[in-house]
Amino acid sequence: MRVESEVIHSVGCEAIYHKLGNSMQSFDFQHRTRFVFGAGKISELGLLARELHCRRVLMVSDTGVVAAGHFGKGRESLLQQGLEVESFHDFRENPSNLEVERGVEVAKAFQPDLLIGLGGGSSMDCAKGINFVHSCGGSIKDYWGVGKATGPLLPMIAVPTTAGTGSEAQSFALISDSVTHVKMACGDSRAACRVALLDPELTATQPPRVTALTGIDALTHALETYVTKKRNPLSILYSREAWRLLCCGFPKVLADPNDIEARGEVQWGACLAGLAIETSMLGAAHATANPLTAKYGTTHGQAVGLMMPHVIRWNGEAYREWYSTLWQDVPSHGAEHGNDAVGNLANWMEQTVAACGLKTRLESCGVQREDLDWLTQDVLKQWTASFNPRAVTSHDARALYEAAW
Repeated sequence: MRVESEVIHSVGCEAIYHKLGNSMQSFDFQHRTRFVFGAGKISELGLLARELHCRRVLMVSDTGVVAAGHFGKGRESLLQQGLEVESFHDFRENPSNLEVERGVEVAKAFQPDLLIGLGGGSSMDCAKGINFVHSCGGSIKDYWGVGKATGPLLPMIAVPTTAGTGSEAQSFALISDSVTHVKMACGDSRAACRVALLDPELTATQPPRVTALTGIDALTHALETYVTKKRNPLSILYSREAWRLLCCGFPKVLADPNDIEARGEVQWGACLAGLAIETSMLGAAHATANPLTAKYGTTHGQAVGLMMPHVIRWNGEAYREWYSTLWQDVPSHGAEHGNDAVGNLANWMEQTVAACGLKTRLESCGVQREDLDWLTQDVLKQWTASFNPRAVTSHDARALYEAAW
């Protein structure tokens, strides 16, 4: 994959100088993570850990990553450098505060000086959660919000084995409350990983459904970050390039799961979308998806992919130009689709979700119509709703669910 970016040429002045009194939106962002990309780079994990002057490493990986052999490869690289390694695997998708507490007990006993999250978003989030509590005390709920860390955190390396969440590029840990199932976003600049090791070969062992769900998640990240209230010249660069890579690479991965070049495009695109989240946040698609996960256990990629087309159509009523710009990057765009760029983009997203074998209607996901009022009220409590370019009212949230049902 060509990592060098063509984004400056592809974005153009119209996308960057959006209409805010003829001035560019201000921002304050610092790159905190070193990105190491390339097929086979997992073999360099030990060297990267050594460069951080660490000797005792706690690796956080889910059992699927262990079964796929990726954990073993990473561990072997660390051992070859003479490092002591402990592991924690006792957590599931969407790790909870209870699972973080179990990981903290392992950390207390081992006393690591480096944490490695090797796996999907759950592994990386769990590692960050362990880091908050082990380093600063208390419980993970104490860090719900932004800037709640009370002291320095241990250095971390992220090694994603999926291409979706972009967690390796973010300073947030998403941890579920074991009682309410609400996702607690715990963010602090000190939680950013020192290194993100991106090896597209690690993503080739994902089951087809995981490839689909994580790829859809990454697409929604690129779409949402491009249009938020906090969009700025830097986030626009990340979002647009992420979208270009994902909308081109993801269909190729679906057609040929062994295409490592395409998997590299998707992995790098997902990472850039993660950087975009860090500086511009998300919007209504995630705000409407999160209650579906909390109430029905709907997988995040399924929920957000289902809601995204409806959010595009709704936001597009007021921000047609922004979505039209993104439609120009879709390889299949053309005159045969007509002039409704917003509708075309929404239809493309819906068709991509269907091509993944995912559901496109809430009713098919088991959502009860009588629950729409409850879901609507929960949308208004979601942090991401506040960053959507259009204000999300109770009426609007209900209309989005009605359109998707």
